[in-house]
Amino acid sequence: MILIPVKNLSSAKQRLASVLNQSARTQLAQAMLHDVLAALKNAAIGDQISLVTSDPFALELARKLQLRVIPDQQNRSETDAIEMATRTCIAEAIQETLVIPADIPLIHSTEIEQIYSIAPKRGSVLVPAADGRGTNAILRRPADLFPLRFGNHSFPPHRAAAEASGLPCRVLSLPGIALDIDNPSDLQQLMSSAGDTHSQQLARRFLPDGVPVAVNE
Repeated sequence: MILIPVKNLSSAKQRLASVLNQSARTQLAQAMLHDVLAALKNAAIGDQISLVTSDPFALELARKLQLRVIPDQQNRSETDAIEMATRTCIAEAIQETLVIPADIPLIHSTEIEQIYSIAPKRGSVLVPAADGRGTNAILRRPADLFPLRFGNHSFPPHRAAAEASGLPCRVLSLPGIALDIDNPSDLQQLMSSAGDTHSQQLARRFLPDGVPVAVNE
């Protein structure tokens, strides 16, 4: 089961407020979700995709794409949403989970395939963020192999928990998955990277002259 937590997009990406207003930030978050789902749908993996959300846009998108929704009524944090969704998976005897964030618009279907290709029968695969601090993809077999705690410095504790499980832990660096869009510098990298995703098109339209240099992140 692929789990994608989606928080309330109407207030998304507050750390981009110095360069984009809330309407633009919401549109960008929606475009990034589109890009992530497109990559997952194109991947030759055969796993079910579930949005963990209560956001109206995400719910409608899931309906159009015929994706499963695991309702996140509390809408508190990514950690809480994935913990709840993991319990749902365990109750349904689902044997594995792959958690993918909704804000990695350069993700490519081949990167998803790489994760599955190196995944141990029992164990985990971790994909760090570009800065090496965050975690941008986690595959667990079994589905609740260790608890997940997301945040700016989640990768070291995730790796420690995975290794403490006693099962194989494989770390994979994937450039598309590594770029999550949180700060203006991330947005600039998105705009300057090769490609023409929905997110890139939108960001380039909003900021045709690039991200202002003098920004406070």
